[in-house]
Amino acid sequence: MLSGMDLEAFGHVVTALRGVRRRSSDGAARWVYQGRLVARELDSTHVVVRVPFEVREGLLERHPQVFSVPARFARHMMVVADLAAGDDGAIEDAVEAAWSLQAGAGPPGGTTTASG
Repeated sequence: MLSGMDLEAFGHVVTALRGVRRRSSDGAARWVYQGRLVARELDSTHVVVRVPFEVREGLLERHPQVFSVPARFARHMMVVADLAAGDDGAIEDAVEAAWSLQAGAGPPGGTTTASG
């Protein structure tokens, strides 16, 4: 599906996943599952999504117009999504991968999550 989404629509996609809650930190939205980062707002058209490295590589390969990895996130399981790029389905896939990663993790405190 090609159309592009805004931050509000992105928030609806993320919070539709079981257990995901929206939080705010320094005025920026963060979506978490049991305290673990799923995604967070970078600006009005970009979000960072926490995905496994292999998922990130696939997203970058299949959707280079939507996803990027700035140097500051290169060593972390994170990918930046351009919400206005026009591929809502790819962004939804990334969000679902992030939710699966965090929902399958152990108890909070058992592992660290990167906060880019």
